[in-house]
Amino acid sequence: MIGICAYGAYLPILRLSRDEIAKQWEGYSLRGERTVANCDEDTITMAVEAGRDCLKTGGKAGVDGLFFASTTPPYREKQSAALVATAMDLARKTLAADFTDSIRSATIALRPALDTVAGGGADKILVTAADIRPGAPQSEFEALFGDGAAAVLVGKENVIASLEGAYHHTDEFLDLWRLEDGQFTESWEDRFVKEYGHQRNIVQAGRAFFSEKGIKPAEITKAVIYSPDLRNHQTVAKLLGFDYQKQVQDLFFGNIGITGAAHSLLMLVAALEKAQAGDTILLLGYGDGADAFLFRVTENIEKARGSRGVSGWLARKLPISYMKYLRFRGLIPTETSRRPAPLSSAPSLWRGQKQNLALYGSKCRKCGTEHFPVQRVCYVCLAKDEFDPLPLADRTGRVFTYTKDNLFASDDPPLVMTVIELEGGSRLYVQMTDRDPEEVKLELPIEMTFRRMNEASGFVNYFWNCRPIR
Repeated sequence: MIGICAYGAYLPILRLSRDEIAKQWEGYSLRGERTVANCDEDTITMAVEAGRDCLKTGGKAGVDGLFFASTTPPYREKQSAALVATAMDLARKTLAADFTDSIRSATIALRPALDTVAGGGADKILVTAADIRPGAPQSEFEALFGDGAAAVLVGKENVIASLEGAYHHTDEFLDLWRLEDGQFTESWEDRFVKEYGHQRNIVQAGRAFFSEKGIKPAEITKAVIYSPDLRNHQTVAKLLGFDYQKQVQDLFFGNIGITGAAHSLLMLVAALEKAQAGDTILLLGYGDGADAFLFRVTENIEKARGSRGVSGWLARKLPISYMKYLRFRGLIPTETSRRPAPLSSAPSLWRGQKQNLALYGSKCRKCGTEHFPVQRVCYVCLAKDEFDPLPLADRTGRVFTYTKDNLFASDDPPLVMTVIELEGGSRLYVQMTDRDPEEVKLELPIEMTFRRMNEASGFVNYFWNCRPIR
């Protein structure tokens, strides 16, 4: 049996009200709110979060493939999947691949993942997807888009949703695009794009799949349909013969927005969260064609309830102002730091890769003292080179002490620096993110999160921050 073994998701904590966007431009509000990636987040950090959430129940054992899908990877020439796999501390033998340049890239990645596992090329493959699509200020996309990530683990054992069939077709169609040097997503005329692009492709794929498999719309428990907006979502569901209220998965337009390449998987995760054994889930992805997958939920679904999923991340949020959103996106000029520009070194990053990207410390074999950063000499018993590697990323802890720096040049002042104590005794000096400065206090429960630190020497630097547990 081939299918999905676990699922996970990630949504940034920040929310931007669409009423506030409309107020700034004195225009019409689409209502609701959208998710906004923090200033230290990008598609790699969000994919790591979704992947970690997925493997809470799926586990790392046997995962020998990671596929990363996005239209907004941080690098134009460098593999993102390798960085995601390293931050998640996956095995060196992991097959890593990027799927990009299409909002359909996540469902495109899902097919080779299923085929590779079915053919014996891998035991388990983690398919991750994340997007932070740029919408021009005052455009509909600015309010319509949202930021988020999702992940599913494909395998043969402990399958929670088995693959019953798939259908794909390709259609060269110019609807949404962004050129190599383009700053924002562009679109052709709205009615043409939706009627001849999305509606035509999704309906053709759905009907062809029904005909090929000999099934009827009424036999589908939940239809997961990608759509660029709510009205189009309702139209396509009706054309395919679904009961919109009973059969169709929520688009999350009102509280997340459309998360690009990640959105199909995000809705699939939400559907799996509430699925029961025997349910059938139809997944329809779109972008220069369409993909259709049919899954049947198994008795193992109850074993996958341990991840936060979409509902868990939706429950935590902090409001963000429109001006801060513009600053985070680099859409308004701000005063640059008066300190020298940061420098970095590829050799130093390579030497500290295990420590800095996978968050490993060391544990003394003689006295059991835990150290971070990694040490050669134990400061308790003075043993030299008597250490074992110590993974710390999945540990929780508490704030031991902290400072708030209002003078540091930060996109989100004040800069909150903390000394935290993790379970087991390790103490780390790290920045706190996703926080309300007024809530920071001693003994505050925290967890670790992989974040983007800065761009230095022409490339991106990543490290681990802490955040309050919500």
